[in-house]
Amino acid sequence: MSKFFSYKYKNLTPYTPGEQPKEREYIKLNTNESPFPPSNKAIELAKAELSKLQLYPDPDVKELTALVAQEVGVAKECVIMTNGSDEILNFAFMAYCDNDNPAIFPDISYGFYKVFAEINNIPYKEIPLREDFSVCVDDYIGTKGTVFIANPNAPTGLNLPLTEIERLVKADTNRVVVIDEAYVDFGGDSAVKLVDKYDNLIVTQTFSKSRSMAGARLGFGVANKDIIADLMAIKYSTNPYNVNKMTAAAGVGAILDKEYFTENCRTIIENREWVKGELNKLGFSVTDSKTNFVFAKTDKIDGKKLYLALKDRGVLVRHFDKDKIKEYNRITIGTIKQMQVLINTIKSILEEEK
Repeated sequence: MSKFFSYKYKNLTPYTPGEQPKEREYIKLNTNESPFPPSNKAIELAKAELSKLQLYPDPDVKELTALVAQEVGVAKECVIMTNGSDEILNFAFMAYCDNDNPAIFPDISYGFYKVFAEINNIPYKEIPLREDFSVCVDDYIGTKGTVFIANPNAPTGLNLPLTEIERLVKADTNRVVVIDEAYVDFGGDSAVKLVDKYDNLIVTQTFSKSRSMAGARLGFGVANKDIIADLMAIKYSTNPYNVNKMTAAAGVGAILDKEYFTENCRTIIENREWVKGELNKLGFSVTDSKTNFVFAKTDKIDGKKLYLALKDRGVLVRHFDKDKIKEYNRITIGTIKQMQVLINTIKSILEEEK
């Protein structure tokens, strides 16, 4: 760091993205991207905006906002479009956390929560997951602060029932609860249906995973219209043109192409269940993932050693050094061919360990 870097950020530990190596060709199963390209409709509409890039995009993203609202079943005033769901999560940290309202989130979850708290100089509390990696809602009830829960959670893949989410939200309606649903389309139950019932709930989603648009950076939030007005105030005070023209157009195409979206989600779920079964046959413990990844460990080889052995053989997965989960690897679900290569490679590695 330079001598000019503000003291405000002296303790900042930046978020570490998944590896994006260029030195060789990998079967890339480490960043929960879709193995499928964007829909043809999304590509077609994005290309149509190329000749208009001299103009600013619509700051209100009106067409896409209306489509998303219709898709999730709320009024358009209850939706905000953002530059990935990371942006709306940061908006929520900015809008609803301070010295009197710390951020509260699980100790094993999306790593950006801690970074958002630190960069905004917000106190935070990490609540340990249960031994089985599940979130215990009772641990959050009675605490003071704004709660952030990824559901399904990452990297564990576990899903909290909607009844538990509602119990958390209604336990204290004087504080905001943010439910991060980046992976909900792979088997979770969305809390969007609770937004009309509770004015202290924010639900965030992304186009990165189930709609094959990680490279486009598009997300959205759903909440009571007054909450959305708060978040819009933050947006217009930081980056009013936060969704570019091509991304917005691609988002429209992705929403309109329902059949492509549904089929891709179905395929990923089928491939996930196949991988879980194959890993179980090899003696792995695998969590009951409701996401586009699996979280697995085995007593036959150290977690980091398996990660490195797979990487050496051209298969890239995600390993975390945190003590509670260091024996696990998070494996993105790809095509069935990619998954077959993964399983065969693991078999080969385990044979060498005998």
